[in-house]
Amino acid sequence: MPNPANETNPQRRDRTLILVCIAVVVGLAWAYLYRLDRQLSSTVGYDATMAAMRMSASAPCTAADVAYAFAMWAVMMVGMMTGTAAPVLLMFVAARRGRGLPAFPIVPLFGLGYLTVWVGFSAAAAMAQWTLHEAALLTPAMATSSATVAGAILLIAGAYELTPLKSACLSECRSPLAFLLTHWRDGNRGAFVMGTRHGTYCLGCCWALMGLLFVVGVMSLMWVAALTAFVLLEKIAPATARISQAAGVVLIAAGLMVLVRG
Repeated sequence: MPNPANETNPQRRDRTLILVCIAVVVGLAWAYLYRLDRQLSSTVGYDATMAAMRMSASAPCTAADVAYAFAMWAVMMVGMMTGTAAPVLLMFVAARRGRGLPAFPIVPLFGLGYLTVWVGFSAAAAMAQWTLHEAALLTPAMATSSATVAGAILLIAGAYELTPLKSACLSECRSPLAFLLTHWRDGNRGAFVMGTRHGTYCLGCCWALMGLLFVVGVMSLMWVAALTAFVLLEKIAPATARISQAAGVVLIAAGLMVLVRG
């Protein structure tokens, strides 16, 4: 007779491996961001540091500078959003093991699809940063120097927190099991497509919040960490609707204050 404890060992091993992989990816991303932050503070180094400085000053920037900005955004999004995908990845492992299917390499393909969406967002963010640079609206901290732009970003982010679309996307992110039951697809391609769909819902939750980085400073690690914590809180807290509504009201009030003072 098979031992039930032994039957859970593969799933436990898979869950542990997934968590370790997430920790490694997030750790490497934050280590890079910390290194870049130190370089920007001390103006030591070239590569991404000098590119970032050119993208935040009046000096002309090149296509290579935009590419470096894109890389910076991509690493930042990986560091911020990979950990928030842990619940759905672990549920995906359990669902596959429950069907008697192996977790690898299918689960990493799901994660790859998820991160592909955020890499795409990083390209858009880098272009937005380039646009602000060309308009001479960026400070050395890579925050907008225009009170009008800052106020508009705050108002948009706050208003979006109160919309039904935000609520619908957040519901998908908060219910990994419901998402998998609704969007399940078999095979490697199916796993990647499921990952992109979940990433799209996650993007629908968070895109406006990410825009706040242009208000507080793109490379302000304190604010990057705060936004990461808030995104995670929205996904796992019991009273998530109230949290989003409160955040929306606060952001709208902040936006109005910036516009009036500006």
